[in-house]
Parts: sequence; C-alpha cells; structure tokens
Amino acid sequence: MKISIYLLLICLCIHTAQAQFTELPTADLADLTITNDQVEQNKPKRNLFTKRIIPFTLIASGLLLTTSDFEESLQRDIRGYTGDDFYLNIDDYTRYAPIVQMYAADIFGVEARNHWFDQTKNLLISTLVTSAATTILKKEVDKARPGDPSQLNSFPSGHTSMAFVSAAVLYEEFIDSSPLLAYSGYLFAVTTGSLRMMNNKHYLSDVLVGAGIGILTTRLVYHYEHLFSWNPFKKTDDLALVPQFTGDGVGVYFSKSF
Repeated sequence: MKISIYLLLICLCIHTAQAQFTELPTADLADLTITNDQVEQNKPKRNLFTKRIIPFTLIASGLLLTTSDFEESLQRDIRGYTGDDFYLNIDDYTRYAPIVQMYAADIFGVEARNHWFDQTKNLLISTLVTSAATTILKKEVDKARPGDPSQLNSFPSGHTSMAFVSAAVLYEEFIDSSPLLAYSGYLFAVTTGSLRMMNNKHYLSDVLVGAGIGILTTRLVYHYEHLFSWNPFKKTDDLALVPQFTGDGVGVYFSKSF
C-alpha cells in the first residue's frame, strides 16, 4: 500500500508536468509568421512547466529520503544540536503569516492579481485539497513521528503543507506587482518546516513532501481558477475581508467602509 501511494504521488506530478506541453496552441502550417505578441502569449504557458519542477523535486526527494538512514541520522543531529528539551510552538502561527501579509497588503492598497474574494476562494480551495491529500497520506502511510513512535501520522507534515499553501497564494497574488512581498511568504514557510524538525515532530522527508504538495496544489488551483471565477463582490469596493488570529484558532470577518 505504501509503495502504491508513493507511485501515485509521482505519477500525479509527472502527469501534471507533461500536461503543460499539450497546452501550447497549434498553428496551421500555412501561417509561419510568429509575432512578438504570440511569443509573449506563449511565455506564461511554458513557464507553467517550470513552475511544476520545484514541487515535483520536493516530493520526489521526500519519497527517496523517507525512512532512510540519512534522515534518521539528520534528525538525531538536529536534536543533538537543539537539545532534547527544545520546543517552540511558533510554527503554529508562522504557517498563517503569509495569509496575514496578503490581506494586509490588500488593506494598504498593494496591487494584487485578484480581488480579495477570489484570493480567499483560491486560498480556501487550495487549503481544502491540500488538507485532504495530507490527511489521506497520513492514514495510509502510517509513519511514526520521530519524537513519539506511537503516533503514526508523521508523513507528510500538515503544518508544512499549510505553510506552503499560504506562501504560494501570496506568491501568485503579488509576484508581478511586488516580488519582495511575494517571495517573503516562503521565509515563513521554510521557518515552519524547519521548526517541525527542530521540535522533533517530523523528519526531513515529511517536510519536503508537505511543501511539495502545498505548492503543487496551489499552482494548479491558480492555473484553473477560470473554472470557478464567480465573484459577487467584484464591483464592491467598500467591503474587505480581514483575517483574525487568536490563541484558540483562526477566523475572518468582513469590514465595510461608509
């Protein structure tokens, strides 16, 4: 069963990557003139393949490393460096930091790719799909956590997958208007994954696969966002969605300007 799950993940990534080659528009043999506009239109489609390389590499690397002597040795070295009593729960919050960045940027008027409702919709869909995939894998793989072998839900890391969903959404929304902001979310995502290992909750492979799933799912959602483009607030400028974070959970509320 474990091998089947791994192969399914690899096939999913390969299929996703290969599918990009079929999306380039075909031209009649009689029309051999390629304009600059046509070249520019083709660039984003070729870049779709490039964007799949990173999550594919993360997932493939995680599958190769899982249950290996290397990652077990690495985990012992990390705990030896941090100490057996080391534990910080900051990773419970850093996974949501890119979401706070996104809505804060909206409030301060930073130009985004989408309306706030579409941002929220893409974030919600990406989160639900990633959470479902992560939960299924946790139950099917039954990999013991490094700090508590009785817990068989180590692979992949849910905290990390959520952190990279948040970071990938921030990236997609602001890469054209504010690259620094777009990339900054990944700092919080990497921090989250690193802390999961330092807290002895996950192995390296758990973090790598979680990151790959989060990025891959989000990029697929944005690639096909035209299929669910409904937005009842498109023409409403005086409404905004503001995130709310408390010690007990995460929520959102609407704000309206008068």
